[in-house]
Amino acid sequence: MNSFTYNGQSSQELGIFIKSKTVFSAGKRDFTLVSIPGRDGDLVSSNGRYQNGTVSYQCFASAPTQEALATKLRNVRKWLYSDPDSYHWLSDTYEPGFLRKAVFNAKLDVTDQLRRVAQFTVSFSVHPMRYLEGGLDPVSVPSGGTLYNPYPFASKPYLKISGSGSGTLTIQRGAQSKTWSFTGISGYVECDSELMNFYKDSVLKNSTVTGEGYPELLPGESEITFTGGITGVQITPRWCCA
Repeated sequence: MNSFTYNGQSSQELGIFIKSKTVFSAGKRDFTLVSIPGRDGDLVSSNGRYQNGTVSYQCFASAPTQEALATKLRNVRKWLYSDPDSYHWLSDTYEPGFLRKAVFNAKLDVTDQLRRVAQFTVSFSVHPMRYLEGGLDPVSVPSGGTLYNPYPFASKPYLKISGSGSGTLTIQRGAQSKTWSFTGISGYVECDSELMNFYKDSVLKNSTVTGEGYPELLPGESEITFTGGITGVQITPRWCCA
C-alpha cells in the first residue's frame, strides 16, 4: 500500500490510504516570451529559476463508526495545517530515495460515503526540484578532492568552512573555475547557496567574503581546493533533479 510522509508524519500511521498520485507542472522553467515588432519569432527572457509545481494524493480513510472517522479526520487536519508558513520534507513510496520541499496549500474537502468512509485530495505546492536523499548527508572534502554531480542540474549546496584568519575556496568544473576569498574566519563560516547567504550561526558574514555569486556544483565532477587559513570544508551537496 502506497503512502506519503510530510513534516515527519506518515500518512499510513494516521490510517490514510492512497488511491493515486498526480504531479502537475513539476520543474517548469520560469521565462517570458518577448515579441519585437518586425522580428519573426519571440525572444526568450529567462528569469533564471524554476517555478513551483503541485503534487496531489487522492486519499481515503475508513473507520468502524462515524465518531471514529471524525476523530481520524481531525488528526489529519491537525497534521496538515500545523506550521503552515514553512516548507517541510515530503516523500512517498512512489519515488523512494527522493525528497521534495513542500507546503500544504489547499482546502481539505472531504466526501463522506456510507458515513464511515471519507475520500479527499491532499495537495502540496512543491519546490521544483527533487532531492536525492543521500545527497543531504554532509561530506568532508580534502583540498584537491572531488564531488560528482550525477544529474543535469547544478546543485546549490550547504558548506561549512573551518579555519581561522583568511583563505580562499575554489570550485573547478572543467575549464570553469570560481574562487571565494574569506577574511576574519573564527572557527568556521557557513554558506547556504539556496538561501544565498554566508553566515555563522545567526550572524551574517557576507561582508567578509568576496567572489562571484555562491558555490554551485555543476553536472559532472567538480574539484574543491582551499588555501590559507581554511583547514577543512564540509559540503552537503543537495543533488537534485526535476
